[in-house]
Amino acid sequence: MAQRNPAQFPPPPTAHRGRPGTAPVALYAPEFAADPHRAYRKMRAEWGSLVPVELAPGVPATLVVGYSTALRILNDPDRFPADPRNWQKNIPADCPVLPIMEWRPTASRNTGPDFQRYRQAITASIGAVDLHPLHATVEQAAVPLINAFCETGAADLIGQYAFPLTFALVNALLGCPAEIGQRVATGMAALVEGVDAEQGNQMISAAMLELVALKRTDPGNDITSQLLHHPAGLDEAEMVHQVAGHYGAGIEFQQNLMANTLLLILTDDRFGGSVLGGSLSTLDALDEVLFNDPPLANFLITYPRHPVLVDDVWLPADQPVLVSMAACNNDPAIRADDHLGNRSHLAWGIGQHACPAQSLAYLIAQAAIDQLLDALPEMEPALPDGVPTWRPGPFHRALAELPVTFTPMAKLNL
Repeated sequence: MAQRNPAQFPPPPTAHRGRPGTAPVALYAPEFAADPHRAYRKMRAEWGSLVPVELAPGVPATLVVGYSTALRILNDPDRFPADPRNWQKNIPADCPVLPIMEWRPTASRNTGPDFQRYRQAITASIGAVDLHPLHATVEQAAVPLINAFCETGAADLIGQYAFPLTFALVNALLGCPAEIGQRVATGMAALVEGVDAEQGNQMISAAMLELVALKRTDPGNDITSQLLHHPAGLDEAEMVHQVAGHYGAGIEFQQNLMANTLLLILTDDRFGGSVLGGSLSTLDALDEVLFNDPPLANFLITYPRHPVLVDDVWLPADQPVLVSMAACNNDPAIRADDHLGNRSHLAWGIGQHACPAQSLAYLIAQAAIDQLLDALPEMEPALPDGVPTWRPGPFHRALAELPVTFTPMAKLNL
């Protein structure tokens, strides 16, 4: 038998290039959450565009911090599919990131015909939402929340405003009764934080089954009913996962987008005075956040089918490749000093897996922030030691709290 010449074959997947002895970056560590931009700069200096990271102890992945590299990967679904099933075969059931990464019958976890079927159903159901009355829906949900704390002179804008408002709006869009939605919210919190994640998954599934059953017998003008009647013919399990996906993105992403933008407005003179004075819009502040501190900072996960050579680095087959939207948006190779009005950021994703609900998210966040600023224009941050506390986690950019003080105001009329 003829012997193969090793020179004819590429080397096996190896560790990333970098300084000798440099360990993978722990994205789950509190130190990373405290100052991720410093970490991104260090990553880029030590590793280049592709960085070895750990999503949880013993769970390796590659983080993309180069903008052009991210575009190549996200626009190449044949070599970089989003299906995690081969990867998760060797992941222990108690892995804290498994519930948020594991395969589901949704567009974000599939490729090929299955992806097309799910994507068409989701896009059509969101597209059927009438955006015209949404501003009034936001106001109706926001005013009672503001009235609950406006007379006290202090509030936590996440626990008392951003989260309950987002929760109420997702319920409204999905046609979900509050008691069912509350169980979903509790399960989502466990899932995102990686605490009792499997129990969180079970809570979400049970609540979603109840919602789907309700909408089969009592349909309405909502996303859940639209999904049920879409020609894709989604079965019970598929319906549960489509609707649960709306909660995952709709609550966690939207809450973080609102909170991070409010933090910017309240602490950055470029935006605080200008937004309240009218020369810059809330939309400008939202785009600044989507560039620098996007609520989902590291995600858009793909899994190479085979070992792939990218930027002189071998990426192992079936190992997660995450795009750092936050790092790529700030890649010196493409970053401009003034990006006002520029929406070339990757916060919504790009390619076939781009977020289908961008217009909804923008409208809700802008309306909710404007409603709060109109009601309480003299808010001041009351951060402990003047420094915000960020929740640790490999995927999100999320404040733990956003305390403010203000001159007590009379309740608003609705």
